[in-house]
Amino acid sequence: MELKRLLKKYKASHGRERVAAAWELIREAARYSRHEPYWEFLRMEFSVKPEEIKDAMKFLEEEGELEVHRSVDGRHLWVSTLKDIRENPVRLDRWLISTSKRQPTR
Repeated sequence: MELKRLLKKYKASHGRERVAAAWELIREAARYSRHEPYWEFLRMEFSVKPEEIKDAMKFLEEEGELEVHRSVDGRHLWVSTLKDIRENPVRLDRWLISTSKRQPTR
């Protein structure tokens, strides 16, 4: 049920809140990225359509927050991107930005 609640939160939010809600939704969806077939699993377990998760990923890509993997022929690799998010939740560049804002400690 958590995934459905996060989806509603994503659809109802705007601005920076929408970006944060989309990340929450994508991270939760990434937790289940090892289940095969992935889109059928989401549909059966959570009543979530693949288009809803893909929409959140497209939104984050448009905002410059996420880069969706693509195959050689240009097709989107949605599940591969979710698996990558699951295995590497924080990218090095984002981690460096977050650590540079911290106050130095002695």
